[in-house]
Amino acid sequence: MCIATSVGLGGRNDLADVAAIQILLNLNATRFKPPNPPPLGVDGRIGKNTIQRISDFEVQAMGLPQSDGLIAPGDATVRALLAGLPEGPTKEKLSIVLPLSPAERIDHYFDPLKSGMTKYGITTPLQAAHFLAQVAHESASFLYTEEIASGDAYEGRKDLGNTQTGDGRRYKGRGLIQLTGRANYTAYSKACGVDYVAHPEKIADDPLAAVDVACWFWVTRGLPALAEQDDVKAVTKRINGGYNGLDDRIHYLTRAKAVLGL
Repeated sequence: MCIATSVGLGGRNDLADVAAIQILLNLNATRFKPPNPPPLGVDGRIGKNTIQRISDFEVQAMGLPQSDGLIAPGDATVRALLAGLPEGPTKEKLSIVLPLSPAERIDHYFDPLKSGMTKYGITTPLQAAHFLAQVAHESASFLYTEEIASGDAYEGRKDLGNTQTGDGRRYKGRGLIQLTGRANYTAYSKACGVDYVAHPEKIADDPLAAVDVACWFWVTRGLPALAEQDDVKAVTKRINGGYNGLDDRIHYLTRAKAVLGL
């Protein structure tokens, strides 16, 4: 399911769900009767234009005799919209997984994600879905590649290798999966051949590094096997140490699965 709640006339109209449907309707524009309709604004807000477009899709593209302008999770309209997606990875598909991410952030990370996931073998549908769900949550839909908190909470954490004064702030979480602690920065620097111990801020500033470190963390922490078991709780705990944001991660996961045909 690419939506968790009802969208349309009388629906719950969750912001992310409406945005996902707006994107899908735009991607299916060629299936409407000529002339093809102009793109909807993707703002996550239900209005007469989006409701009318739902109705037009059900009548014109699906051949229904009439429409009530309401879509429910997993219904025939959702399946018909998903069937109209192009083959292979696209920015538009990624935007359905992260429907509230600004278009420029999708543009910023699409190519690094595509190359990074290929490089590290994060390519099976299940593994790709879980990976995208986790990085989407960890980065708040690609808005943040550096932890908002100061990092003081990590000061003196020997389990993270923070043995020097200031290490908490210096090595706070960065990247699409928040790499944290001097020990992890040291290990990643050795693996990639770039000295991020001396320049930790570069992991957040460079989209290639922000993605690469997330992919490296995914593989070195044994997450591929957990993802292939489709165990979102186990994946979340391995990344987070607990279950913070579990429901949000699940919402991203269900959209990713829908887009990837799972």
